[in-house]
Formats: sequence, structure tokens, C-alpha cells
Amino acid sequence: MSATDSIETGAGAVQLSGSSTAFSPDHPAPVIEPPRTRTKRTPRASRTNFEMYGWLFMRLSGVVLVVLVLGHLLIQLVLDGGVSKVGFAFVAGRWASPFWQGWDLTMLWLAMLHGGNGLRTVINDYAERPNTRFWLKTLLFTATAFTIILGTLVIFTFDPNIR
Repeated sequence: MSATDSIETGAGAVQLSGSSTAFSPDHPAPVIEPPRTRTKRTPRASRTNFEMYGWLFMRLSGVVLVVLVLGHLLIQLVLDGGVSKVGFAFVAGRWASPFWQGWDLTMLWLAMLHGGNGLRTVINDYAERPNTRFWLKTLLFTATAFTIILGTLVIFTFDPNIR
């Protein structure tokens, strides 16, 4: 068949040309139904802006994390005498201050949520089967929540008198 052939049917001829089809009066073009109007019984669209907010969170949390982590490294390693001074007493002294508790808590929460969101994106991109994607994300959310809860508990319930 060439690009401009016609097909003879019992009711009339249909001419085929390239990728478009010309219809005869006996064979009208297919009718596309108009969209239905929304009623109280039809569900609302489930489309949200979650991915846009996730993208925005990654950019903002990344900037804040750079400031928090570089500040943490500068203060802990350069201004306070380096790694040799970091020990139980050092941490106890730091976490006696609500400022340092808040600093470390913010760094923990942002780092875990930033990393969890990044891994969620990787799972969405590379896990092909929905069942695999579901279980990987369940494992990721569980590990992220567990680490955030445990880290928050440690920061707020740290007792410097344990010995």
C-alpha cells in the first residue's frame, strides 16, 4: 500500500494519505465524547503539588544544611581544639545548652528528611514494579522515622551524670 491509497468498502471509499485518514460521507470521523461535568458524586482529582514541594524542600534544606554543617565543623573542629577534645564530657557540656540542642536537632531532622526525600526520588526513578517501589519506600520511611525519633530522644534525654 502506498501513502495515498484508497480502501474500497461496501459503503464507500476511505482514502488513506500519510498518517492522516480522510473519511467519506458514509464513514464520518470518530466522535470524541465531551468531558463530563463534575457532580457531587464524582471524586475530585487526586493530583497534588507534592513533588513540587519535595523539590523546593530539597533546595531550601540543602542551603540550610550547608550552613549548619559547615558551622558545626568550624566550631567543633577549628575553634574548640579539634577532634581530640570531643568526648562524653564535651557532648554533655554542649547539650547542656538549649542552643546546641536546637542546632543539633535541626541538623538531624533536616539531614534525615533531606536524605529520605532524595532516596524516595531515586526509588521512584529506578524501582520499576509498583510492589517493589512500595516496599522500598516503606522501609525507607520506617528507617527515617526511627532515626529521627531515636536521635530526638537522645538529644532531649541525654543525662550527663551517667557513669
